[in-house]
Amino acid sequence: MAGMDTPPLRMRNNLRHPLAPFHWPDRVRPLAFSPAHAAEVHALLELAYANGGGTVAPFAQWWVALSADSEFDPALCFLAQADNGAIIGVAQCRTSAFVKDVAVHADWRLRGVGAALLLQAYQSFRDRGATHMELKVEWNNPSRAIVFYEKLGWMVVPD
Repeated sequence: MAGMDTPPLRMRNNLRHPLAPFHWPDRVRPLAFSPAHAAEVHALLELAYANGGGTVAPFAQWWVALSADSEFDPALCFLAQADNGAIIGVAQCRTSAFVKDVAVHADWRLRGVGAALLLQAYQSFRDRGATHMELKVEWNNPSRAIVFYEKLGWMVVPD
């Protein structure tokens, strides 16, 4: 069994395959990211990682690091918003076609929010000419993220 210091798994998804059609779940719509959403996105990441699976720095440190990152493009921060106005999902990607964070509020999991976010990211990166996307995931992620990614065509690759 893997130890506590086991490095995250690197996963890759080939964007050359046809994309599956996707629909936003009922009562959910895509939302374009703006800096005004940063605090709410950060709070969602904190909530999503509270029981493991990832970490997020305190807001001020996180936002400065993110907004100053040369691979940050606000157009690659995909948000899902519930009909009550709350941000319930995020897929934060880097310009190198790397998925930095994916988080869906626990009350909205298993409804297709995460899949819709990632499929939106796939289309965006295909439009930019990318041939694949990558991410890293903790092997012991409590939300069963590895199974979720595998269902969407991601495969573990050597790091």
